[in-house]
Amino acid sequence: MSKKYIMVVDDDPHIREVINFALEKADMNVQLAENGQQALELFEQNPTDLIVLDINMPEMDGLTCCRELRKVTEVPILFLSSRDDEIDRILGLEIGGDDYVTKPFSPRELVARINAILKRTQGQVTTESEDNTRLQHGLLKMDTEQHAIWWDETSVHLTATEFAILSQFLRQPTRVFSRDSIMSGAYEFNIHVSDRTIDSHIRHIRSKLAAVGCETVIETLHSVGYKLSSCQ
Repeated sequence: MSKKYIMVVDDDPHIREVINFALEKADMNVQLAENGQQALELFEQNPTDLIVLDINMPEMDGLTCCRELRKVTEVPILFLSSRDDEIDRILGLEIGGDDYVTKPFSPRELVARINAILKRTQGQVTTESEDNTRLQHGLLKMDTEQHAIWWDETSVHLTATEFAILSQFLRQPTRVFSRDSIMSGAYEFNIHVSDRTIDSHIRHIRSKLAAVGCETVIETLHSVGYKLSSCQ
């Protein structure tokens, strides 16, 4: 397997050094940026497999950088923040982030989260047969090998985490999923995220599909969880 390229964007040189050491130890290639503007310039020159993106930075903050990146790419983004602020967390996920880690953090956990995102994005086909790479529910189609989704032949762009969540529903279209089961399927390495994080991902999936004409795709069962709607 070829080495993965990770971009680390943080205005704190010590944080960059710690993450760089942890990622290189995990056999990943790393490029570093001090702010969002520099990150955009570097990404244009050298596309990467995943971006670790601090939220609070000068020149251009992480949320603004994420919005600009999402205009041109679905590269996975893992946010870093010095504040354990749920508003920042939810906003980051709403605009296209895949995960969120609060400072101070464990470098080992950060690497685990990065590996989990990369596996969801690029590693699914190694354990699936060809038949299981193509999923369909009404007019909604998914190809896990191409990491692609269509609604009535219109392409829909989801982040790696959103893709992983929706694929769970398409593989078991009659199942009712609790938040815990969604979490277990989308996040590996025993990583815990809040119910609000799962709800935010579901809301984002719904919004993206509604924008192309699929008004209902995931139904909420109050006090139980979620299930796939008819979506015809």
